[in-house]
Amino acid sequence: MRFLVRRFLFYLVAAYVAITLNFFLPRLMVGDPVQVMFSKFQGRMDPRAVESLKETFGFVDAPVHEQYFTYLKHLVKGDLGISLTNFPVPVSEVISGSLEWTLRLVGIATIFAFSIGMILGTIAAWRRGKFVDTLILPIASILAAFPYFWIAMLALYYLAHIQGWFPIGHGYNLRLKEDWGDRAYVSSVIEHGMLPMLTVVITALGGWMLGMRNNMINVLAEDYITLAQAKGLSDRRVMLVYAARNAILPSLTGFAMSLGFVIGGALIVEIVFAYPGMGFTLLNSVNGRDYPLMQGIFLMITLSVLAANFFADVIYVLLDPRAR
Repeated sequence: MRFLVRRFLFYLVAAYVAITLNFFLPRLMVGDPVQVMFSKFQGRMDPRAVESLKETFGFVDAPVHEQYFTYLKHLVKGDLGISLTNFPVPVSEVISGSLEWTLRLVGIATIFAFSIGMILGTIAAWRRGKFVDTLILPIASILAAFPYFWIAMLALYYLAHIQGWFPIGHGYNLRLKEDWGDRAYVSSVIEHGMLPMLTVVITALGGWMLGMRNNMINVLAEDYITLAQAKGLSDRRVMLVYAARNAILPSLTGFAMSLGFVIGGALIVEIVFAYPGMGFTLLNSVNGRDYPLMQGIFLMITLSVLAANFFADVIYVLLDPRAR
């Protein structure tokens, strides 16, 4: 328990540092971010409205420490400001709208890739020289070596454009109304998400599988595995309870990091498939110099990575008695 408390305090301090950096980085840029943000509205907005919006964004004509406390006050209230590229929609609404698409696509794909990779890696190490080890592992490793945006473009061209097996892009059929009670809409979301999800799984599977196989081989050489087999335990129990349980521990940190970065979306994949997730939203915010939206997305990514790492620490404590 003391270990988890120490880790929690560490991540709490790290979160505070991240929030502070998220405040200061835009203000360290050359020029005045406020003027850049409002340049597109010059001549069309009342000066009083501009001053009001500046105060909302936290860019007020006040000492930096006052701006900082104003930023923290808005942050505690859950107010991330107003998006310039989606004016006057709040940043929180823009992020929540994109986040659900990313969680469905990248989140599910990451969990699938990790789970399948752990299972196949375990089998490949336990049955070295067999089908999974000699055929599936090399193919998955080769596919993982290719840039995932290249795999995405190849899949989009051949499977969607040439064969017509999948939709070309976007998150659903734009002729349908967003209604989760409509079976046609739900089917369209699933159909549009299958190809980009398959791309993410294929490009990530080889790394998880190879890492688990190598960890398993090291664990299988330990004395307690030999002892478990000498006691007459079944191969399945030795493989899963004794070997895989310990071999998976080094992969948990990487999996936690991957879950944390899910919030950022699969940027290139979402661009290739025009998928309306966080990565696509982040690209639009950068192109539109939407500082409040960029700040909100960066903050979400940072906090999600910290939360995922703390989750990995909790899993470590549960799986490894030495951590307790």
